[in-house]
Amino acid sequence: MKIIFAGTPEFAAVALHALHEAGFEIPLVLTQPDRPAGRGMQLQASPVKQFALAHDIPVAQPVSLRLDGKYPEVAQQAHALLQATPHDVMVVAAYGLILPHSVLDIPRYGCINIHASLLPRWRGAAPIHRAIEAGDTETGVTIMQMEEGLDTGSMRLIGRVPIAADDTTGTLHDKLAELGGKLIVDALHKLERGELPSTPQHDAGANYAAKISKEEAALDFAQPAQVLARKIRAFNPFPGASAAFNGVPIKLWRTEVVPGAPGKAPGQVLAATAQDGVVVACGEEALRLTELQKPGGKRLPVAEFLKGFPMEGQRFD
Repeated sequence: MKIIFAGTPEFAAVALHALHEAGFEIPLVLTQPDRPAGRGMQLQASPVKQFALAHDIPVAQPVSLRLDGKYPEVAQQAHALLQATPHDVMVVAAYGLILPHSVLDIPRYGCINIHASLLPRWRGAAPIHRAIEAGDTETGVTIMQMEEGLDTGSMRLIGRVPIAADDTTGTLHDKLAELGGKLIVDALHKLERGELPSTPQHDAGANYAAKISKEEAALDFAQPAQVLARKIRAFNPFPGASAAFNGVPIKLWRTEVVPGAPGKAPGQVLAATAQDGVVVACGEEALRLTELQKPGGKRLPVAEFLKGFPMEGQRFD
C-alpha cells in the first residue's frame, strides 16, 4: 500500500516513523512551511520534514490546498502533485492545513486522520489540553475517515488511555503519539484486508477543543484549587500557566491540591518553605506549588526558587 503522509509536529512524526518502520511505501510527505523558531528566530523544519529528509522521502510544503483560497496557484500545483503521485490513501496527523473536498477525493481509500481524543468527545485543535483541563479520566486516539466537517467523519479504529492524576499535556501527548503510531499501522493493515470497521459519529457528547491561547494561561486564584491544578497540568509545557507575584509573572509548572486556610483571601501565600512548598489560598482549598519559574530563568524546585525570593505572607495578584 502506498501512502502520502500529511503532518507537521512531533505527534505526527511519531506516526510517520511507525509507518516507515512497518514497511509502507511513502512516496510523498506534506508538511507546513518552515517557521522561525528559537531565540534567533531562524527558519526551522518541522519534525515531520526532518524525519522525511533523513529517510530520503520527498517533501512538499504548500501554504494552502484550497483552490478558492488566497493562494490558488500554490493549491493547483499541490493538487497536480498529489494526482501525479501514485498512492492508495493519505494519512493525516496534526497537519495544520484544511483539506478541501478536492483533496479528500483523490486517494482510492480517501484520507484517514489520527486524532488525539475519543471522538466525538473533543473535536478540534487542542484535544489533549482540553481533556486534562476538563478533568477527564480517560482519553485516547481515534483513527477517523476524513470528510469536510471538523473531525466529524466515521470512526475506523479506537484506542484508549487513562489520564493519570499527574499527567500533563506533555506526558499525555507522548502516550497518545505512541498509541497513534500503533493504531494507524494496524488500521492500514486491516484496510488492505478489507477488515477495517467504520462507525458513524454522532453529535451527542461532542465538544470543541479550541486552540490554546496564551491569555488563558493566566490563573485566577479565586477559582477552586481543583480547577487551577487541572489548568496547570493542561498548560504544561505550552503555554505554561502563570500568575503575577508583586508584578512579577511567575510560571507554575507542578502543583497539588491541599486543604485551605479558612478566611484567607484567594492568592494569599500561606507558606513558602523548601519543606512545605509554596502554598496559595484559592477560592476553594489551596494549591501547593512545587515547580516554578521566574522570567528569563529555568524551571526550579521550590527550594531553589525561594533562594533570595521571599514569598510567605504576600499574595499573588
